[in-house]
Amino acid sequence: MIPVAQIAEQRGTTVADVLAHMRRAGVELAEGQLEVDEQVVERVYAASGGTRRGRPGGAGGRRRRVVIDAQASRRGPGPQGDRRGRRDRQQQGDRGEPAPAVPAEGQVVKVPSGSSVKDVSQLLGVSTAEIIKRMMGYGEMATITQPLSDEAVTILADDFKRTVEITHAADEEGEIEEAPEDRPEDLKRRPPVITVMGHVDHGKTSLLDAIRETSVAAGEAGGITQHIGAYQISHDGKTITFLDTPGHEAFTAMRARGAKVTDIAAIVVAADDGVMPQTVEAIDHAKAAAVPIVIVVNKIDKPDANVEKIKQQLTEFSIVPEEWGGDTVFVEASAKQRIGLDNFLDMLQLVADVADLKANPDAPASGVIIEAKVDVGRGVVATMLVGRGTIHVGDAVVAGEASGRVRAMHDFRGKPVKTAGPSMPVEIIGFDSVPEAGEFCRVVKDEKAARVLANRRTNRLRAEELAKQTSLTLDDLYARIAQGEVAELNLVLKADVQGSIEALADALRQISHAEVKVNIIHSGVGGINESDVMLAAASKAIIIGFNVRPNAPAAALAESEGVDIRTYRVIYKVTEDVQAALLGLLKPEVVEEVLGQAEVRQLFKVSRLGTIAGCYVTRGKITRTAGIRVLRDGVVVHDGRIASLKRFNEDAREALEGFECGILLDGFNDLKEGDVLEAYETKEVARGG
Repeated sequence: MIPVAQIAEQRGTTVADVLAHMRRAGVELAEGQLEVDEQVVERVYAASGGTRRGRPGGAGGRRRRVVIDAQASRRGPGPQGDRRGRRDRQQQGDRGEPAPAVPAEGQVVKVPSGSSVKDVSQLLGVSTAEIIKRMMGYGEMATITQPLSDEAVTILADDFKRTVEITHAADEEGEIEEAPEDRPEDLKRRPPVITVMGHVDHGKTSLLDAIRETSVAAGEAGGITQHIGAYQISHDGKTITFLDTPGHEAFTAMRARGAKVTDIAAIVVAADDGVMPQTVEAIDHAKAAAVPIVIVVNKIDKPDANVEKIKQQLTEFSIVPEEWGGDTVFVEASAKQRIGLDNFLDMLQLVADVADLKANPDAPASGVIIEAKVDVGRGVVATMLVGRGTIHVGDAVVAGEASGRVRAMHDFRGKPVKTAGPSMPVEIIGFDSVPEAGEFCRVVKDEKAARVLANRRTNRLRAEELAKQTSLTLDDLYARIAQGEVAELNLVLKADVQGSIEALADALRQISHAEVKVNIIHSGVGGINESDVMLAAASKAIIIGFNVRPNAPAAALAESEGVDIRTYRVIYKVTEDVQAALLGLLKPEVVEEVLGQAEVRQLFKVSRLGTIAGCYVTRGKITRTAGIRVLRDGVVVHDGRIASLKRFNEDAREALEGFECGILLDGFNDLKEGDVLEAYETKEVARGG
């Protein structure tokens, strides 16, 4: 066997020329093969009638730098009987490829973001050799398969007098979403989708609670809605779909996504508080989505309520009530006193009737992923708001990089359903991975087609990412900035659901500092594991966990590697801490210390008390007065106190590592074998100077 490079050197030609001879002679090389049998080489060149020794590099004796296309051997033999062969290739510089077609003058060429040198050459009608030569002139060595950045493609287009339009994967999804067209006779009336928006603590979730006669807010951290919920109610025999979006400014991205899928934006304003910054944001999002706005003035039962003042404030943002000659519906209500709820629903139905909302229920289903998460025992669970068509159990679906088959569906109450039509929110079980919140989801022919589309999207996104292309704690970040050691703050984000990841990333990217920028190197759904810690250690990153905790191996590895892990339950606390760190002000008054962990080995049901967990202390100690978290696959499912701690039949103040104990939690009985109980305590620390 002899290396291909050595053959090229002996014959005074290029590696690409040797490979071209092989192809024309019908000799196929395996991908990545760099050596061939010498007798085969002699036979190939004898058949072609040329050895061409002694003319290194072609005309003028000048040797050219040639980049090998690693996939060349897989494309089959080149054109047969090309008598001019090497001479034309040396003139064209395309190494045996046909000359690319030159676009017509004034034609706009669409170039996918992340395209390789070869792809760009074909689209621009320029040989790959010319592309590589120009890139070398810019001071960058490029291979034929290397992805080019959007900036590089734009510069090359200017050099070669071409007009280009860079397209991205997200643009292509949008084109797919807008493609279907239905005949008027196929359209049928559908329920309206209402997005409830507004400032934090103005009563959005409480308003929906009053309508649904449930109590969602009680289970939310800090009384703030952390995820988007989708619900349906019936009023006067007609169905209405509600999206409850979070109100805090950190959730701007999630709120904007809600406005994109809505028909009517119901913006809640507290009668005793008035127009606030998030109220203005909600109005802007609704206007950007070009949807009708209904203003709900809540808390009119408060003594200091002033409805007229709110109407006056809203006129500054071009929101004028109908009684003042405008076109915006105003509704006065009190969620607490159940005042004005029927009028609110009547107005929503009226606005929906004017909009004449219709969809084709018989078309292949498509819609938007509202939320997605990994659920223990069920796998990936995605909430989809169906926009068009009807989705059935058994359908093959694709949403961005995720694909699969619908194994089961549940409505917002958790009741199994077989089909879901337009404007219906439904939980789908069956995706092979967690789809991005806000992704366009659609039904395709079969699972194979779904996988092909998902893989194509993955490859596009990876190519775009390639084209774009230190342990650190928040406490010492400012000192390192002052010394010029830190140019960017690397973060690894982990959360319990995809929507929180999106909101966290959007909020953190908006944080700015004169000498440092925030760089999110990885984000994902689920508990903090060893892989996350290793990535953070290699990248000198800080791990931010929202409603998740590190497992025991990850915590031990983080301690040994010096990786800083910060966990939170309310998102705006994350942005406050990172912002404070960038300003050198992070001196926390309250410090949390993890005392130990215990694994639930057995459960005992006691009618008078509840569920007692038989536990084995795996690390540290569990104390009677400590706070306690219940972790299930790294995700926090409960945070509370210990009601009782026993060793055998005796009450105990603490249980040490390696011992068994019985634990009864205060107000929580939904324990499962395998759960991890993490004991912690908080300490107040004086602020340093």
